[in-house]
Order: sequence, then C-alpha cells, then structure tokens
Amino acid sequence: MFSYRHAFHAGNHADVLKHTILLALLDYLLQKDKPLLALDTHAGAGRYALEGHFAQQSGEYETGIAHLWTRRDLPPLLERYVMAIQALNPNGELRHYPGSPTLMREVLRTGDVIRLHELHSSEITILEKNMGVRASIPGQKGNRPPRQQQGPRVIIEYSDGFAALKAALPPPQRRGLVLIDPSYENKQDYQTTLTALKEGLARFPIGMYAIWYPQVQRSESKRLPEQLLKLAGGLNWLHATLTVREPSADGLGLYGSGMFILNPPWTLPEQLQQTLPYLVKTLGQDKGAEFSLQYHIQ
Repeated sequence: MFSYRHAFHAGNHADVLKHTILLALLDYLLQKDKPLLALDTHAGAGRYALEGHFAQQSGEYETGIAHLWTRRDLPPLLERYVMAIQALNPNGELRHYPGSPTLMREVLRTGDVIRLHELHSSEITILEKNMGVRASIPGQKGNRPPRQQQGPRVIIEYSDGFAALKAALPPPQRRGLVLIDPSYENKQDYQTTLTALKEGLARFPIGMYAIWYPQVQRSESKRLPEQLLKLAGGLNWLHATLTVREPSADGLGLYGSGMFILNPPWTLPEQLQQTLPYLVKTLGQDKGAEFSLQYHIQ
C-alpha cells in the first residue's frame, strides 16, 4: 500500500478517463451558485512532473495525455480536459500533469471546500507544497491551521481517506462530490471501497460519488462493478469503461479502467457517447480496445 507512487502512472489512459469525467462532474455541479464540497480519498501528490524520474521511467503518459495533446479534433469533454492540462503548461510543452487535487482547485470557487486525504508520507509532503497548505493529523494536538487563500478552501489531512468519509459527510454545504480512487495494490481496497461507499451513502445519500477502478486480471476487479451496482439500489448510476488493449498473456499490467458514478448528471451519458469511441480510436493499442457505457438515470 505505502509503496505506490502515482507519479509512475500520471497522465496515462486511466487518468484520461478519470479526469475527463471528474471535470464533467465538477462543471455540472458548478452550474448552481451554491457552495459545494469536493473530497478526494486518495489525493496523491496533486501535481506531477512528466520530465521527472518516475514519469520518465514508466513513460505511461505516452499512452494517454501525449496522444491528445496536439489534437485539433477533440470532442467537447476531451477539449475541456486538455485545456485544463494546458493551463499547467502555458509554453505549449507537455511537462506537468495535474492530479485530481489540482484540477479541483483550478475549477472550484471561493466558498467551495476541497478535502484531500493521503497516507503516503512522501506523497503528502509534496501535496502540501503543491497545494500551498499544511496538512493536519486528525486527533493530534497542536495542528497548524491550513493557510487560507483565494479560491476554494483547501484542507489536507494525513489520514485514511476511507475512514474520513465518516467525519466529512454530510458536508455543511449539502452539495458535493466524493472521488474514491485508491491504488488497489492491496486487494483489500476493493472491499474497503464498498464499505466506505455504503457508509458514505448512509450519511449523504444525495451526494455525487465517483469510484475509479483498474481493469486488471484480478477477480476482485472484475467483480467490483456488479457489487457497486447492487450497492446503488434505487439511485441513479452510470458505469463507463475504457479498455485500451487485450489482457497480457502473463496476467500482469493495467489494460483499462472504469468509472462508476452514483447520482450522475443527466447530461453525462450523451457526453460520454461522443467521448468514449474517440478514446478507443485514439488510445487503443490493439484489437482488444473497446469501451462500455451503461446507466440508469430517471
């Protein structure tokens, strides 16, 4: 669990799917002039140098954002996503990639609140620097209050994001988005995701929840969408996947990813019907490339 560093994977095809949908969800929520909470259970470092050691060692961004960076035929959701990445790279060179915390901060307004949770000691140190806010440790005396800044209020906690849902929900704003995106390196994360989501829904059933998961050759990964669907009950939901290649013969590696949204915007299915085929065409690596989109929205 504590060996995972997202810098190896920043900007890959899974990030493209996750962050494209994240921005679509935030943009929808921002249509109302009422404050909201955005919570990331596994915030990571918040921003990544694509010229850095980790990104260069893996080269995974070449499977994702690099394919979209100079395209001029992007559908609307992807154009929005690439513009957000361009804001971090004003000279036109793809050198930096924003994690979910940075995207949240750039999009949200004064009066909104961002809660970021991270347990990796190295990641949270970088996250503090990137967000300009000092982290607190829940229950520890002498915590320094976060520095206030223009734009949304940012709260960073050196804590388990799964457990944090109990304390953070329901938010005072009564509006919000919860992003649940662990690494799933520990197979227990699959069950913990379900437990945390169930507890979150019990406290904040009207919230919007976005659960990211990897497509890997592990039974827990293959069962998770069905388990999430059962947990949704009578709520509206949407499930989108992007598979970029066939599973490898050795059973290793990430060959795609999925996003499961509870209480999604009614506009999202049509947006993704334009977006997902383009991603298959652009990011697909072999004949196994495909997408899926299922939803129930009343």
